[in-house]
Amino acid sequence: MSIFKAILLKLVSTLLFAVMGALVRWLGDLVPLGQMVFFRSFFAILPVMLIYAWRRELSAAMRTRRPVGHFGRGLIGAAGMFLNFAALARLPLADVTAILFASPLITVALAAMLLKERVRVYRWSAVAVGLLGVVVMLMPHLSVGAAATITAAGAIGALCAATAAFTNAGAVIQTRRLTDTETNSSIVFYFSVFCTLAGLLTWPFGWIVPTLPQLAALVMVGVIGGVSHLILTESFRFAPASVIAPFDYVSMLWAFVLGYILFGELPDEYTIAGAAVVIAAGLFVIWRERGLGLERAREKAAGTPSVG
Repeated sequence: MSIFKAILLKLVSTLLFAVMGALVRWLGDLVPLGQMVFFRSFFAILPVMLIYAWRRELSAAMRTRRPVGHFGRGLIGAAGMFLNFAALARLPLADVTAILFASPLITVALAAMLLKERVRVYRWSAVAVGLLGVVVMLMPHLSVGAAATITAAGAIGALCAATAAFTNAGAVIQTRRLTDTETNSSIVFYFSVFCTLAGLLTWPFGWIVPTLPQLAALVMVGVIGGVSHLILTESFRFAPASVIAPFDYVSMLWAFVLGYILFGELPDEYTIAGAAVVIAAGLFVIWRERGLGLERAREKAAGTPSVG
């Protein structure tokens, strides 16, 4: 029952994140980028703080021993949010979602280089194959071949999405470093505060007075983002990450459905083929990580050293 609850929570969180992405996609041509980042971060703090107060974790959320580490996490995460929103304003929802699937694969590579984690040839191969899938998805936006129709907006959006995949992976690495001494609540709190300030700094560069529908959508982007994160975190309380991680890829289904219903978008053959390659590589990495985790657990129980 606990595993079923974890999976259900995970599916709900992926749906809500997809809805948030659809709202950002709609607002992309109407509201300045920095203003969207501000509303996403500021109104995400409210549900997060309410939950932490209810759990009596509010003081833990504000307590930190590593402010510089939080600054680095916030800087990388804010850059990722700006890039992600810029991509959503220029590319179909399914395209951005599929390209961002490369982030977990990039995380594996960065963990090996920066955290000195041992990554064997199987996972390196999966990373290489997955990045090849990203190249396939980027081809229509960055190529002027006979089969491609390139636009400046599409090229910028594709580059933003690909760069966002790297910044998202960097944020994960920095989060892993912070978890040695910091609580999850403090990481979420300071990240939200930093992104709120980063968005607010863009005010002099031309915010608009939103219409009521735009204002409602902006507030919903923040609230849904905060609630989605809470639900995602809650899912990990009921099952190991290796069990629910594969359900990340259900977000591709949500993106396809919402993109088609709301914007009449259909992914092209490049996106479908590239996404299939990236998802396959990601699932292999998850399977491999799960196998290595079980192997380490057996070795620990037997009292033998783990080979990593």
